[in-house]
Amino acid sequence: MQLIRDALTTTLLLAGPPMLFALVVGLVISIFQAVTQINEMTLSFVPKILAVFVSMVVFGPWMLNTILTYTNSLFAYLPMLAR
Repeated sequence: MQLIRDALTTTLLLAGPPMLFALVVGLVISIFQAVTQINEMTLSFVPKILAVFVSMVVFGPWMLNTILTYTNSLFAYLPMLAR
């Protein structure tokens, strides 16, 4: 049960920053579109992709460290699963 909980926690931690960046950028673009009455789908799509890319660059080292820590703990726990 601990293994599953750690996997879900790690997944949420790794997915959080890019999704949060995309959410904030999407909200800002939506407010901009509502104010200017511009209804263009690509106007919101491209900035979200750029925001996710920027968040991956900014949080990349932390995300890599998190997934490596989880993977190391998973490999350390594997012999206990074989019993």
